[in-house]
Amino acid sequence: MTTERSFASDNVAGVHPAIMAAFADANRDHALAYGHDQWTETAIDRLRQVFGATAEPQLVFGGTAANVLALRPFVDSFHSVLCARTSHLWMDECGAPERFFGCKLVPIASPDGKLTPELVRPELGVMGAVHHAQPRAISVAQATEWGTLYQPDELRALADLAHEHDMILHVDGARLANAAAALDLPLGAFGAEAGVDVLSFGATKNGAMFAEAVIYFDADVARRAGYLRKQGMQLASKMRFLAAQVDAMLAGELWRELAAHANAMATRLGDGLAPLAGVELVRPVQTNAVFARLPPAAIPTLQAHTFFHVWKPDQSICRLMTAWDTRTEDVDSFVAAATEALSTP
Repeated sequence: MTTERSFASDNVAGVHPAIMAAFADANRDHALAYGHDQWTETAIDRLRQVFGATAEPQLVFGGTAANVLALRPFVDSFHSVLCARTSHLWMDECGAPERFFGCKLVPIASPDGKLTPELVRPELGVMGAVHHAQPRAISVAQATEWGTLYQPDELRALADLAHEHDMILHVDGARLANAAAALDLPLGAFGAEAGVDVLSFGATKNGAMFAEAVIYFDADVARRAGYLRKQGMQLASKMRFLAAQVDAMLAGELWRELAAHANAMATRLGDGLAPLAGVELVRPVQTNAVFARLPPAAIPTLQAHTFFHVWKPDQSICRLMTAWDTRTEDVDSFVAAATEALSTP
């Protein structure tokens, strides 16, 4: 199996040279610990420029921590968080939300990974009933785990519904850069401007080494979250190395360049696979994810050429992810291999 290049995830890609250079720049002399340094100050200021004056950013190491710490200040043990059944929060966090929230997750079936007010509203009938966990948050991913996108007005509709019921809206932005690049919008369009109460800006999947920013839009909530970040073992002593990554990603909108490239490579891949006999694209290619139904017999051969994950084995639906460093030759080589494999009797 070829391991050097793969379509397994955008997590498999290395670190962009600009991020490595930012590391080297931060790796000089001494700097005060726990965020009291010039790199963190610069990164926080830049995040506020991007997400608005009310933004209260906090840096953490990874996406699971970002999701947990984004929601933790808002919820109590008798609350519930409503999320898509396909969400990372429900499927891929190894129970971390329940472990650290102490509250209930309520997964909602959605055909394309997106929640809508119509899908959420039936879950709100338990409001005020002491026998039921009380809905406190709606959590969505932008882009979703199916690679689909929320327009800002769709987020606003969910936020309005949440606020009408004394709830909050959380956005898991592990791939926020890919969504913003695909929609040709600024990152800030998915924050307070859309009524969002808390979100994460993920850098790790877009060329960073390890860096996520949780953006709160309420200073009191952010102060409480600061203690929870420390208690949750996410307050980095050498914070400058997290901050340097985020600053480099935002400077000159490097995030957009890298995400747009990953998205373009997915489009190229989808366009190459779609005409092949026996292949069905089960979702439109909107970001850097291609979801294709492949003939079961061809899957092992193609995985040996360029590894990818089978997303739904019972339906032979495969997920092929492109990254900031995916090359046109990677895509074209795979399409050629698929053409050969699918034309072989």
